[in-house]
Amino acid sequence: MTGADLAILGVPFDQAVTHRPGSRFGPRAIREASTLQPYDPPYGWPFDPLSELHVVDTGDLAFDYARTSEFPNALTARIREILAQGVGTVTLGGDHFITLPILRAYAEKFGPLSVIQFDAHSDLWQDDDMERIDHGTFLYKAVKQGLVDPTRSVQIGIRTVTEDRLGLPMIDARAVHEEGPDAVADQVRRIVGDAPAYVTFDIDALDPAFAPGTGTPVWGGLQSWQAAAILRGLAGIRVVGGDVVEVSPPYDTTGATAIAGAHIATEIMCLYGWHRLGKG
Repeated sequence: MTGADLAILGVPFDQAVTHRPGSRFGPRAIREASTLQPYDPPYGWPFDPLSELHVVDTGDLAFDYARTSEFPNALTARIREILAQGVGTVTLGGDHFITLPILRAYAEKFGPLSVIQFDAHSDLWQDDDMERIDHGTFLYKAVKQGLVDPTRSVQIGIRTVTEDRLGLPMIDARAVHEEGPDAVADQVRRIVGDAPAYVTFDIDALDPAFAPGTGTPVWGGLQSWQAAAILRGLAGIRVVGGDVVEVSPPYDTTGATAIAGAHIATEIMCLYGWHRLGKG
């Protein structure tokens, strides 16, 4: 990985889902969908990350599917190995549990992180068994373990109930619809400030009309253009890495969900590159 700026890593893991599996096939589908994109720079950005960044696809994480308890440490070790070389990561999931082992490696390097989470669900459901593997509790555990600074983190697109938010600011889906992407991006920038930020995008942040291929769809979500506008409005935030999770191709015969995932991954690459290349 000598000279690389950014590594793409696939994590085909969906053994933490509560209902519908299938996101283990997400990395493959997102990569396939991404072949539509490299011929032109991403619209709305003044630079092309694939031309100006050295991006390496490191393939998929190798792990033993039958030894689920060993998976978290395997993922943390792989991310740690990449970060040690001065390279950032954009990870293709997989279910949302994968973000917790990733954050462990990032927090080792950067300290408590700002997390910018796009999601229909808060993933803050209480679970104090830190060995339990569940995609609905990753952020609860990350906050409790000191990996995330909740006061400088923010959740966007939420439309499910969580009683204890652990102090995390939220911009729910209705607020996005009523206030607009520019206002949302401004609010996120104020919350995050100059903290090192990790962007995690659960594809179910998008309304099922735009991303039906996911395990836990919830109506009333973001439209694709809103997500794109918010992400582009975050340029200049110190994004050190990110992921796209919960793309489940078996529930979408059109491929539209994977196409959305590929675009989101590209937007995260742009956010990372904007800071890495000093475009601001």
